Amino acid sequence: MKQQVSMGIMAYNEEAIIGSLLEAVLKQEWHHGELLEIVVVASGCTDGTEKIVRSYERADERVRLLAQAEREGKASAINLFLKHASGDIVILESADTVPDEGTLDKLIAPFQNPRVGMTGAHPVPVDTTENFIGFMVRLLWRLHHKIALHKPKLGELIAFRHVIHRIPPDTAVDEASLEAIMQELGYELRYVPEAIVRNKGPETLKDMITQRRRIAAGHLYVKKTQHLTVSTSKPFSIVKVLLPEFSREMKKNMWIAGAILLEAFCRALGAYDFYLKKKNPYIWDIADSTKRWK
Repeated sequence: MKQQVSMGIMAYNEEAIIGSLLEAVLKQEWHHGELLEIVVVASGCTDGTEKIVRSYERADERVRLLAQAEREGKASAINLFLKHASGDIVILESADTVPDEGTLDKLIAPFQNPRVGMTGAHPVPVDTTENFIGFMVRLLWRLHHKIALHKPKLGELIAFRHVIHRIPPDTAVDEASLEAIMQELGYELRYVPEAIVRNKGPETLKDMITQRRRIAAGHLYVKKTQHLTVSTSKPFSIVKVLLPEFSREMKKNMWIAGAILLEAFCRALGAYDFYLKKKNPYIWDIADSTKRWK
């Protein structure tokens, strides 16, 4: 029996990529499920995002736009989507990503096992490795992949059973919050490495710090409120997959060392925000360069 699928895309000023994302989703072939709807929640957009989505809404009855007048945080947008979703499987995809052909069907295939409650795709960045920031983006996602193979850490493109109707409205890391809820309900998590989704990391040092700092604070919030330590936050897991990255290339080794120091700095800033400033960045500062797809 095919799964009934509702897809949600949370968007804020994504005019550069939202059309490519919708095209990629609409062209997907399905064997394990049926796509009922694609709901785009546009939160306080000030660019052409809503106009682009409306053009797809007119062309395909499965596409629907829900507009929020102001940014209320991604969790708020997700909760609005969940309120309207009708499928028994829900897919959430970041609006600044694009799935490969066949990815969405691969993502929902594991739900044939009733014990599986949530799945995650394999994010592969399109960033260049010709500069330090691009190298670090690719390194972080490569480590994320290696850790997720053994201890699922799901992000960017996820699917879960529609047994959840809302997430904490003040979470800054929605995927981690969903992982915690699903495990609390007794379901298994499943990483699907063959389900490839393309993403784009920061291009500038400022944007890298902004993004990594926010994620670090968000993970601390989930640890405190939902008692989940994400697998990519565990030092032993990180060291285990990081050591093989070193080689005889001096430049590469120096960049790896620089990435370690910068990530440690960002995590320290996240801890400062969470513990001392009591800040939970669920409406976060935008890393603008992540939206510059070429």
